[in-house]
Amino acid sequence: MVSFENLRKDSEILAYVEKANHVLGEIGYTEHGMAHAVKVAEDANRILSVLGYDEYTCDLVKIAGLLHDIGNVINRCDHAQSGALLAHNILKARSFEIKDVIEIITAIGHHDDKTAAPVTPIAAALILADKSDVRTSRVRNRDTLHDDIHDRVNYAVFSSKLDVDREKRLIVLTLKIDTLVCPVMEYFEIFLERMVLCKKSAAALKCDFELIINDTRLL
Repeated sequence: MVSFENLRKDSEILAYVEKANHVLGEIGYTEHGMAHAVKVAEDANRILSVLGYDEYTCDLVKIAGLLHDIGNVINRCDHAQSGALLAHNILKARSFEIKDVIEIITAIGHHDDKTAAPVTPIAAALILADKSDVRTSRVRNRDTLHDDIHDRVNYAVFSSKLDVDREKRLIVLTLKIDTLVCPVMEYFEIFLERMVLCKKSAAALKCDFELIINDTRLL
């Protein structure tokens, strides 16, 4: 199996990630480029590693994280499914075994908010890592903060930490939000569905999920 480090430098994969990010920028979405892809990959890997999953499974989830948003190059609509198909072709061309391809594309195909489901441990970790990536640096244009709630919420989050406790079987997302930029309720207005998905995904990994914002547990 080709390593994650080699795949993240692969010119074809870089082209897909960069173009998908450009497309989303054109329609007003936050950053979905290599910074997001690598963070999701590393966080998903860490979740499964801390919970005791084998190195093979942890390697697969990193690759799923790297490729999970490439479907946006086709269209934001159904990007999880189209991304899974693109990933299938990319991985097969690099001589991945079909069992590995299936694990990766299953996770990618189930990560989008509207159709997400933690159908495998890899899918569950991918959902948790993806939905937890909220940070100031994802905002592309500060001029949109007044009108765009997604930009405002991301920009307001000046500290974000995803902790995994194997002994307690607990996954905790801790955020610090500048309430002068965005009240906490605005976070829930757009991300409640995502947090529910995180809770379901944690449960699929036999864990509880907690959300702590400004030192207050909210979920």
